[in-house]
Amino acid sequence: MSTTKGHADRDVTEDLLDGVAGWGPVLCHLGIFELVPVTFDLGIPLVARWMNDPAVAAYWDLAGPEIRTTRHIRVQLHGDGRSVPCLGVLNGTPMSYWEIYRADLDQLARYYPALPQDTGIHLLIGAPEDRGRGVGGILLRAVTELVLDKRPACRQVVGEPDVRNASSRRVFRKAGFDFVAEVDLLSKRAALMIRDRLTLYPYEIPRFDGYS
Repeated sequence: MSTTKGHADRDVTEDLLDGVAGWGPVLCHLGIFELVPVTFDLGIPLVARWMNDPAVAAYWDLAGPEIRTTRHIRVQLHGDGRSVPCLGVLNGTPMSYWEIYRADLDQLARYYPALPQDTGIHLLIGAPEDRGRGVGGILLRAVTELVLDKRPACRQVVGEPDVRNASSRRVFRKAGFDFVAEVDLLSKRAALMIRDRLTLYPYEIPRFDGYS
C-alpha cells in the first residue's frame, strides 16, 4: 500500500474515511470488537513487537527496531488521511493491527476497475494463539461489514494479501471476499480480493451501547 504525505488535519482524515475513530464497537461471535486508531502515544510499541514475530515479518517486512514500525505508521499519521492505522481491541484487549485505507486513491487502483470510495483493509493478528482457529475470518467479516455500514458511498472492500500467504487468503475468503486476480505491486505479488456491497448479508450489524 502506498500513502501520500499531506496535511495532518483531522477534518481531512474524517472526510476521506468517514471518521474511523468514531465508528465505535460492534458485537461479533467473539465478543465486543472495536477499531481504535493508533497514535504516537498509543499502540506503536505493541505493534512493533508483533512485527518482530517471524510469521508476521515474512509478509510485513517491518522486523527490527521499533523505529521501523514508527516510521511506517508516521507516514499514515502525517499523511492526508487516506490510511488510518488501528489497533483491533477485542473484549478490551488490543490483539490485532489494521490499516483501513482508500483503495481508490492507492497504487492498487491501477490494477482493477476501482470505484470511487473503494476501501482497502490490511490486518495482522498479534498473538500466535489467536491465529489459525478462525479468529481472523470472524474479525475481518465484522470489520468489512462495519466499513460498508459506516461508509455508505463505498461499494467495494478490497484486500491484497501476499500470494504466498495462504492463511491470509483463506481468511479473506471466509470473510466473503472473492479472488479476482494476481497482481504485481511494488512490494509483493498480491492476490486481489474483493467484497462487493451486494454480497453483504441482509442483517444489521449488532450495536454495543455500553456495559450494563
